[in-house]
Amino acid sequence: MDAQIFWNVIGEYNAQTMIIQIGLFIFLISAIVVSYMQKINWSAKFALGITNLFIGFVFFGLYGTEPVQKYFAVPLYLLCGVLFLYESWHNRNDVLLKPNILQAALLALYLLYPFVSVWLGNSFPQMATYIMPCPVISLSITVYAGYKNKNKLLLALLTLWGLTGIKSVFFHAYEDLILLSCGLYGVVLLFNEIRASKRNK
Repeated sequence: MDAQIFWNVIGEYNAQTMIIQIGLFIFLISAIVVSYMQKINWSAKFALGITNLFIGFVFFGLYGTEPVQKYFAVPLYLLCGVLFLYESWHNRNDVLLKPNILQAALLALYLLYPFVSVWLGNSFPQMATYIMPCPVISLSITVYAGYKNKNKLLLALLTLWGLTGIKSVFFHAYEDLILLSCGLYGVVLLFNEIRASKRNK
């Protein structure tokens, strides 16, 4: 995909959905905080499910223009959303542990996403915001890491998109190095999950 097409999609999406994004961001952060406080253990996974579905249906389904967006990104985000909702029910009592140092650093990087985008010379609407594909996956990997029970398919899908952060170099979206960092962390998490499964057999 051409870099200008990439930024045009972002600009149109941001210009037309910013109010919805603000509401969804407040809902998402509130749900995660409630889970970290161990008030409602499943709320973070539920909110991440809704947010990933929103990205799949709206960002890629409605605003996407390229085949890779329609036929790769849409199903990936929809499946991530469905799996998060499934996990919020199936493992609803699984406790979200307080973030360790690495997770806290990645959460801080997520919160810095739009500020880094502006620092790199971007401006609204063609800039990264919190409710966009790459920031959402970054947050999804980091928060999901805090749960003991992890769905390996969900973790693999999140990690797959996380590794697409390498595109930051080609699209001049260097803020997505944050995504790549989370993707590499996802590789470690997935490796540990696979190794634990083999050990428990």
